[in-house]
Amino acid sequence: MSVIEIKNLTRDYGGKGVFDLTLSVESGETFGFLGPNGAGKTTAIRHLTGFLKPQKGSCAVNGLDCWAESPKIHGSLGYLPGEIAFFDDMTGLDFLNFIAEYRRVKDKTRMRSLLERFELDARGKIKKMSKGMKQKVGITAAFMHDPAALILDEPTSGLDPLMQSRFIELILEENKRGKTILMSSHMFEEVERTCRRVAIIKNGRLATVDSIDKLKAAQVKKYVITLENEKAALAFAKEFAEEDVSETRVTVSIAGNIRELISQMNKYPVAGISMPGQSLEEIFMQYYGGNKNV
Repeated sequence: MSVIEIKNLTRDYGGKGVFDLTLSVESGETFGFLGPNGAGKTTAIRHLTGFLKPQKGSCAVNGLDCWAESPKIHGSLGYLPGEIAFFDDMTGLDFLNFIAEYRRVKDKTRMRSLLERFELDARGKIKKMSKGMKQKVGITAAFMHDPAALILDEPTSGLDPLMQSRFIELILEENKRGKTILMSSHMFEEVERTCRRVAIIKNGRLATVDSIDKLKAAQVKKYVITLENEKAALAFAKEFAEEDVSETRVTVSIAGNIRELISQMNKYPVAGISMPGQSLEEIFMQYYGGNKNV
């Protein structure tokens, strides 16, 4: 059963926006919504949360129309916007207590647990908080009423690696509890660890909906092989028709299984191997035929 549905959604900002977008998130699913900045992810999410009215098409959460019935939806929805609007003169704790009262949350045990998880002392003024601290306040506000469904727009923005890891742990726990989560991101690693399926949006249009496994299989991965001498490096490069040779280092691009690479490495005096990180934009360029206009 689909909990979150977008059907033929269009909002045109003069060539930018979203166009004929259709996707759905099933009950209990953590679903990744991928795309570079400016691809249309936030525009789609603002329709789902009832802040924008579709020019064409529709959005629904639990069968309720997101524009016409947004107050009903918000009661059981957790939402973390990409850019959070705070009352800056409040402390973080005042803001969270305000949200708790707005949502009629009597038991604040979960709020305190989230603050502890993310090591946040929320007693300081929000206007004096760092980006990461403000993000932790936003995460706590989105999760503390224990919503059945969550829509999260770039949720780890501003968090350091340790807090990103703790956030991922939180998502995995919520998934086990049967929560339905739509999570937008431009960080492939984050989505890879939490989601089974992903949608990729490109220039406001749905490029694909696929499983993480299929997306990973489509990646062309790069390996930097360091040989013991330049002669061996040149010979090794010829095995893969590679021209990317720098002294004793050879960069090899492999799609799928690396068995052949390992086999060839066994024939040469290899001193080391590394795998440079790839940005999501690079993965898009590979997945969609090298089109730089993503």
